Amino acid sequence: MTRHAAELAFALEVATRAGELQMDRYERVGRIDHKSARDVVTEVDHLSEALILDAIRAAFPGDALLAEETGEHDGHAAGQTATSGLGRVWVVDPLDGTINYANGIPFFCVSIALVEAGQPVVGVIHDPARRESFTATADGPAALGGVPIHASGKEKLSDFVISMALSGRAVATRARGVRKAIRVPRSMGSAALALAYVANGRFDAFVQQGGLSTWDIAAAGLIAERGGATVTNLEGGPWFEIAAASKSIGVLAAPPAHHGELLRLLS
Repeated sequence: MTRHAAELAFALEVATRAGELQMDRYERVGRIDHKSARDVVTEVDHLSEALILDAIRAAFPGDALLAEETGEHDGHAAGQTATSGLGRVWVVDPLDGTINYANGIPFFCVSIALVEAGQPVVGVIHDPARRESFTATADGPAALGGVPIHASGKEKLSDFVISMALSGRAVATRARGVRKAIRVPRSMGSAALALAYVANGRFDAFVQQGGLSTWDIAAAGLIAERGGATVTNLEGGPWFEIAAASKSIGVLAAPPAHHGELLRLLS
């Protein structure tokens, strides 16, 4: 049994309840607000987040919280702000893939992670449309439905199907280089679920330049890593920094045998 088995079981149960709430309202969303020109938030995002945060506060009242819709909620320990890198922080994306959800596209998820001393130690990605749950702890394997999983073992980079989101003039040449080296890129609209897919080889790799926030990657990055992938930022450094600015994070997750070549193509 892993050191955080109890927290993992708790996060899985709460994520499942949030997913049930989402499916109860799927394709019946009442209110959709625009967060920005390309991003939206629904009433279900708020309801899902409230359900999760209330459950965490009841079970772990001293822990800090970092959530997509309501931001930082500091813990009770002195100096333990949500982004201080101290103590325990639950990082929550209540509904990743909101645009998909709001348009009836069944590719979205609930993401819950526990971070201790600045590093993810528990991760749950729950896909309510498929009733699938990806899980991991820092000292245990990645699993899908409780069964251990592992990242892609394909020998050739040219066979890779990659979840890829690169943008801007500065990366056009790099994007072309990656596309020529692999079989095909895909962009599915939920970074957390796509990154979790690296853990069992549905995607051979995941790469996104910027646009990611802590709550997008905290759980899914741990799951991909514990599934055997090498996970870094796009410079080859650490992939997780709890105080990183929202929408500023880039991530590359790939099997160790091919991570270096992908990093070279992206450099």
